[in-house]
Amino acid sequence: MNEKMNLDEVEALARDALKRAGASASAAASVARSTRAAERDGIRSHGLMYVPIYAEHLRCGKVIGDAAPVVDRPRPGAIRVDAGAGFAHPAIDAGLPDLISAARELGVATMTVHDSYNCGVLGHHAERIAEAGLLGLCFTNAPASIAPVGGQLPVIGTNPFALGVPGSDGVAFVIDQSASAIAKSEIILRAREGRSIEPGWALDRDGNPTTDAQSALKGSMLPAGGQKGFGAGLMVEVFAAALAGATLGKDASPFSGPLGGPPRTGQCFIALDPGPLSGGGFADRIAALAAAIDGQDGARLPGSRRHAARARTETEGISVPIDLLDRIINA
Repeated sequence: MNEKMNLDEVEALARDALKRAGASASAAASVARSTRAAERDGIRSHGLMYVPIYAEHLRCGKVIGDAAPVVDRPRPGAIRVDAGAGFAHPAIDAGLPDLISAARELGVATMTVHDSYNCGVLGHHAERIAEAGLLGLCFTNAPASIAPVGGQLPVIGTNPFALGVPGSDGVAFVIDQSASAIAKSEIILRAREGRSIEPGWALDRDGNPTTDAQSALKGSMLPAGGQKGFGAGLMVEVFAAALAGATLGKDASPFSGPLGGPPRTGQCFIALDPGPLSGGGFADRIAALAAAIDGQDGARLPGSRRHAARARTETEGISVPIDLLDRIINA
C-alpha cells in the first residue's frame, strides 16, 4: 500500500526525522530540501529512501549532525569548505554564495568541500549554479565500488559529475551522470524491493557478472563504457578527492551500513561566467545546440525526464510506500 503526499509534506517528513536522529535544524533543513527535490524529479533512489540511512548514520556517528561548515577563501577565486564530517548539503549551501560571487567578479572560481558525505543529486547543485547564469561543472567522489578494467579490487566510487548549462531565459539543460553503469543507490533500492538488476551493471564478489542486487552489493559496480567510464571516474577522483583534500574513495568508509566512521569524501564545483569567455555568443550557441537535439524525433536533452516528472509531482504529489513511511517515522 502507498500513501499520497505533496512535496511540502515530503520535506517536512524528512526534516523532522533528521532532527529526531540528531541533525541540527539547519542541516536537517538542507538535506530535507534535497530530499524534496529528488522526489520532485522522480529520483526515488536519492529521495525518501535515503532518510532512514541518514538517520542511522547520524545516530552511529558516521555523520556529525551538528557540524558547522567552515568557509575559507585562500585566493580570490578559491573557496574551500570544511564540512566537519557532517552532511555535504549544508557545507555546499554555506560556500555557494561565495562561489557565485567570485565567478561573477573574476570570470571563473572554484569551490572544494572536504570531510564531507553523500551530497544527494549532484545535478541539483549544478542546476543552482546555472540558475545564477553561470556554467557549473561539479564533481563528487564516493567510497570505492568500481575496480579498474582488468582488475578486481575497487579503487574509485561511482563518482558522478554534472554540468549545469545556463540559457538565455534560465537553465538550458543539466548533464548528470556517474562513472558506473548505474547509480549504486538504484541497486540498493532494487535489493530492498527484491528486484533483479540489469545485465552489465555489476559483478559479484568473485568478479562474475550478476543480475542479483544483493550479490552486486557484495561485489563491484561496472564502469559505464568500460575503460572510458573508469577514466571518467578517475577524473572525478582527482577533482573531488585529491584537489579537495578529501579522503580517496579507496580509503573511505561506505555510505551504507553503520561501520567505519565518517567517510570524509569531497566535492568540487567550478563556476564560469560564459559571457566574457564566449564574447557574448554563449546563449545563442547553446540554444542552437539544444534545438538540434530537441528537433529530432526520439531524441531528448539530458534531464528532460526529470523535468517531466517535476511538472507532474509538483501538482499531483508522490506515492510513498507505507513500509518506507513507517521506517522514516520510526527512524
